[in-house]
Amino acid sequence: MQAPGIRAFGLVVALASAAMFATSGSFARPLLEAGWSPAGAVVVRLGLASMLLSIPAALALRGRWGILREKWRPIVMYGLFGGAAVQVAYFNAISYIEVGIALMLEYLGVVLVVLYVWARSRRRPGPMTLAGMVVAVAGLAVVLNPADLAGADLRGVAWALFAALGMAVYFVTSAETSGIPPVAFVASGLGVGAVAIVVAGLVGLVPLRASTADERLFGGMFPWWVPLLELVVVAAALAYVTGFVAARRLGPTVASFVGLTEVVFAVVWAWLLLGELPGVVQLMGGTVLIAGVAAVQAGNLRDTARARLVDELEVSPVDAP
Repeated sequence: MQAPGIRAFGLVVALASAAMFATSGSFARPLLEAGWSPAGAVVVRLGLASMLLSIPAALALRGRWGILREKWRPIVMYGLFGGAAVQVAYFNAISYIEVGIALMLEYLGVVLVVLYVWARSRRRPGPMTLAGMVVAVAGLAVVLNPADLAGADLRGVAWALFAALGMAVYFVTSAETSGIPPVAFVASGLGVGAVAIVVAGLVGLVPLRASTADERLFGGMFPWWVPLLELVVVAAALAYVTGFVAARRLGPTVASFVGLTEVVFAVVWAWLLLGELPGVVQLMGGTVLIAGVAAVQAGNLRDTARARLVDELEVSPVDAP
């Protein structure tokens, strides 16, 4: 059992990681408004972050490059979905809807994971998981306000839900990453994502645009490289590294729950940096949605432990009389 001081340090690091991840929307918005395309901003973010993480990744591998060949499938899946698809979709979403709302919708990916596992295993989730899914969908309904959907930009909603799908694929493939150092997995995956976006841009699937115009941030004008540097160093490289430290200090279960605070931080950053704050009803709906997602995670962990126990009982030998 970990000492209280170690767990307290892990909690602080986990909150710092969530706060840094949450800055991506607020610092990407000025780039998009200045003429950057979502894919253009993401490819620079992924590429440079991959380069920054390549040195600690090489140190972690210690010459065991064969691991990358063995784990190429989850690395490619992470790069295409967890890296490229999620971030391009999220950046497209915040071009049409508020930062906090987009991230709330993206976190529905946790619910999609449960549905996928349910369909694949034919094993019905437990009561807490099912209740959490219902609560999350209810919160989504409040956030979107179906009575007012005519005035909402459905393009942003669609992109945010596509980001949720990408997040779900990332969660599923992450289960196959045992045996590879996390920093090596992320560095190589982000590199794959950057290459994929470049290829997509060259064949005309996504526009790759950049701009060197000054951008409005903190109520003033700043050079274009200021928000881009934050996206690469803080919202990507440092956020991932601190996330790994937190997961090792707290364990993946506690760390994943603390990670839900990213939504709260995203709303706060958007308010402070962009003057953008969802309405009271939307904030209430977002609170319900995140509570439902947390219940889904808690119930899913309980379901997994119960299923593992059942499997162990089924394969355990019967003691001889």
